[in-house]
Amino acid sequence: MERAARFALFLGLWLVLAGGFAGLGFGLLAAGLATWASAILMPGRMRLGDPLAALRLLGRTAAQTLLAGTDIARRAFDPRLPLRPGLVTHATALPEGTPRDGFTALASLAPGALPAGVEGDVVMVHALDTRLPVARDLAATEALYARAGHG
Repeated sequence: MERAARFALFLGLWLVLAGGFAGLGFGLLAAGLATWASAILMPGRMRLGDPLAALRLLGRTAAQTLLAGTDIARRAFDPRLPLRPGLVTHATALPEGTPRDGFTALASLAPGALPAGVEGDVVMVHALDTRLPVARDLAATEALYARAGHG
């Protein structure tokens, strides 16, 4: 069951990256190889948390990715939009290692924000506009991420 869950996760990732069922044969091969490699490199059980939180996290991530893309495009084509770039800090409760690394990767999808480093338990995020609720969005994303079983 463990390997089936890993395989489904990797195949799902392939389908998202491929934008559909294009190259499904390669996707099946890639998912199989990724499953094999992950079982060797990360033997242990995958921790599955709250499935509803995982679905909400997936929806939030998709929405943030879409918002980030449109916001950046809008700012690029309308120079009148004000920017106030700077660093925003977020104190995280996630342990160092894979849980925190996964969160910072996820946080990079937030509109106008890019993790720029970690000092202790504080994630520093470069924001295009520090007037936006970047810190609040990071806290909400971290809460869902932790409930989904990654914290």
